[in-house]
Amino acid sequence: MKIKSMISAVILLTTLFVSCTMKDKSGKSTEKTATARAEYIEVEPNVRLHITDLGEGKPVVLIHGYPLSDASWEYQYHALVKEGYRVIGITLRGFGQSDKPYGKYNYDQFAADIKTVLDQLNIQDATLGGHSMGGAIALHYVAKYNSAHVSKLALFSAAAPCHTKKTDYPYPFFTKEDISKWIELNNTDRPALLAAIGEKFVYSPTSVSPGIGAWLGSIEMQSSPYAMEQALIALRDEDLRGDLPKIKIPTLILHAKEDKIVSFALAEQMHKAISGSQLVPFDKSGHASFLEEKDKFNAEFIKFLKQ
Repeated sequence: MKIKSMISAVILLTTLFVSCTMKDKSGKSTEKTATARAEYIEVEPNVRLHITDLGEGKPVVLIHGYPLSDASWEYQYHALVKEGYRVIGITLRGFGQSDKPYGKYNYDQFAADIKTVLDQLNIQDATLGGHSMGGAIALHYVAKYNSAHVSKLALFSAAAPCHTKKTDYPYPFFTKEDISKWIELNNTDRPALLAAIGEKFVYSPTSVSPGIGAWLGSIEMQSSPYAMEQALIALRDEDLRGDLPKIKIPTLILHAKEDKIVSFALAEQMHKAISGSQLVPFDKSGHASFLEEKDKFNAEFIKFLKQ
């Protein structure tokens, strides 16, 4: 009896399998397979970047600021997917859930990593947006690779074209010595550095909830201390003024007048230097307009996407 039962079970399973893979009248298999999108993209041997890839439609690629990750775009992902876009958040090497190798953490390296991701995903006609240091990297990417894969650029509180004062460029808030002190603090008391940045990050102590503040802090502590040090060096020393005339695609600049990390004067300078760019000021946020005034932020960004 046991043998007969086993034979019956095998016949039943075989019948079910055949019925699931039957061919239709055209001779094509009716079996449906779905391939999950990659959560990690290898940009070089032993270096994988974490990405969030959601939605369908025209692609939007987002680059986070210092020292966050692709997780920080949570409240943009919802809005963009709802509006019919495919949104791809890329976490830079050294941050979030991306690999954290020893090596270079300058704008050339970050831009090259973004290019590799977009190459592998075969992204075309995308809008590339970046916040803070991510905005500087997005700007550099478009200039360095002649807008490869990209048809629009969005700069959110972008730390560009340079983050430290120069003798001939007084617009940034910080001197080279100021950022050098941040680098020293990173290497001696990293939580104190994050607290110092956090104080300047928002418009007021109540412009984001305690829960949002704690969430941002948890993302920041995922970063590699070495990557944070090297990225601060890049923020201190990189100068992208030569990139500005190379931007030939439609560009949106979203920037708060009360930003305490990247001055509104820098946004005005980029607006003047990037032909045809649009500058939208924010009045009730600091460096985190994408959270503090997220409804206005999302609406202005989506309006730009639809143009």
